[in-house]
Amino acid sequence: MNSKSFSRPGAVDLSSLQNAPRGGASASAPPAGAAGQAPTSDAASTGAGGGFLVDVTEATFQAEVINRSASVPVVIDFWATWCQPCKQLSPILEKLAAEYGGRFVLAKIDVDANQQIAASAQVQSIPTVLGVVKGQAIPLFQGALPEADVRRVLDELLNVATQNGVAGRAEPVQGNGAEAAEEVADTRFDAAYEALEAGDLDAAAAAYQAVLNESPADADAKAGLARVELLRRTHGVDAAAARASADADPADVDAQLVAADLELAEGQAEAAFNRLIETVRRTAGDEREQVRTRLVELFEIIGPSDPRVVKARAALASALF
Repeated sequence: MNSKSFSRPGAVDLSSLQNAPRGGASASAPPAGAAGQAPTSDAASTGAGGGFLVDVTEATFQAEVINRSASVPVVIDFWATWCQPCKQLSPILEKLAAEYGGRFVLAKIDVDANQQIAASAQVQSIPTVLGVVKGQAIPLFQGALPEADVRRVLDELLNVATQNGVAGRAEPVQGNGAEAAEEVADTRFDAAYEALEAGDLDAAAAAYQAVLNESPADADAKAGLARVELLRRTHGVDAAAARASADADPADVDAQLVAADLELAEGQAEAAFNRLIETVRRTAGDEREQVRTRLVELFEIIGPSDPRVVKARAALASALF
């Protein structure tokens, strides 16, 4: 995908929000008397999100979300004070924002006080969580999810953002838990993130490799290096043509490898895994080993504990033996 013209199925273009007509959000109806209130969040004063959380209004949306999303992914949490599921989800998002140390910024938007934003983002119920990359909102999920599922979705968003050249790291928001963020943020990968943001894949690979030289078992470094290699393989590839080629000739191993790379880069991990597992079933010898090795590399990107990886590993073992 071209980093200058990010496009993803289901994405909502928010760049024209400033000119959008005002209207009520299509969120779940609040209790009587709740709509129209502008309750304030104490996130800033408590340091929630480790310094990587901002309360966004219609006046600050352009700067805090649209502009910021050009360099670092923004995760929007649409909430309201009367929403009980929101009270379950928000602490999870804030915890992960702190843990990820600036790899994404959590933007909290009260739908009652910011109805224009909610309407433009096509919010139908809350909590609704969107990812924003280069001004385009990617629907992530609705409702309160367990932490493991939220983490999986965030990892997938970061992978998509990286494929589109958005791999920066946010600075802690002053007065919003910056001191806590300094303790949480992992700076080992700063050089890799900066290189990715600059489009220097060789430098990014070298930075991840330097961490692996010190800690050969570092899962984050392995995943980062695998993501860089994925970027190299998919750079400049015509996605539509590659998929057509793979679908037209299932026996073409190289075509299947390219198609699986593209699927993973676009967040379709299960499709990528299934494609390569089926290719393993159809091949033997060196070709089978080539496909198996690629599949393991893709597992590294998603993470060994992800349920999709666990399931795919079992399917791979069945295909091999």
